[in-house]
Amino acid sequence: MPFLDISVAPVPVANKSAYLEHARATTPLFKEYGAIAVTECWGEDIADGQLTDFKKAVLLQDGESIAVSWVTWPDRAARDAGWEKLMQDDRMMQLDLPFDGKRMIFAGFDMIQDS
Repeated sequence: MPFLDISVAPVPVANKSAYLEHARATTPLFKEYGAIAVTECWGEDIADGQLTDFKKAVLLQDGESIAVSWVTWPDRAARDAGWEKLMQDDRMMQLDLPFDGKRMIFAGFDMIQDS
């Protein structure tokens, strides 16, 4: 089954276009190093939770929305090899983040069902 890298990031609404530009610049790099697909989503209906929620997870501030993205890899081995190459690629290292990377959350997941 595929392996997913999933991230959740707070992005200033004013930076939505810059965020999309960043995604369009990085997607070919991910694919060059083995990713199957890169999916980007922009928060439009983000509910407040009683104990926790997306807003609390990234310490969302006024004027921000939440972007959720995932990179689909063939498997964990391909992901690990791809990330190793990405972290050595000057094109990736020269890109500026259009959001506060310190408040981004991310993790890798084994896909256990895909219907």
